[in-house]
Amino acid sequence: MEDKFELELYTRPTCSDCQDAKKYLKSNRIHYADKDVSKNLSLEEDLKEISGNRIVPMFAFYKKGLVGKRKLVKYFIGFENNKNEIVSILKKISKSFQYNF
Repeated sequence: MEDKFELELYTRPTCSDCQDAKKYLKSNRIHYADKDVSKNLSLEEDLKEISGNRIVPMFAFYKKGLVGKRKLVKYFIGFENNKNEIVSILKKISKSFQYNF
């Protein structure tokens, strides 16, 4: 069985870079879990635990193995400045993305 990947996107509704990231993902039919930190304070704690700060958008790529455990593979803070690398990763793993968030 092939490993599955999951993408979580930490956002705020007032963040223009977040909105651009969501538009890009939607227009390319890339499924992700939207983690709106303004609606849930525990998500802000998760954001700080992963990246060490509260800056959004934050892309968190997880690998889900055979036994169901998730492992953080890579994360990026900001969309515009990291777009090329994010797109490159999405292209590499698009066939193994898990689409049932």
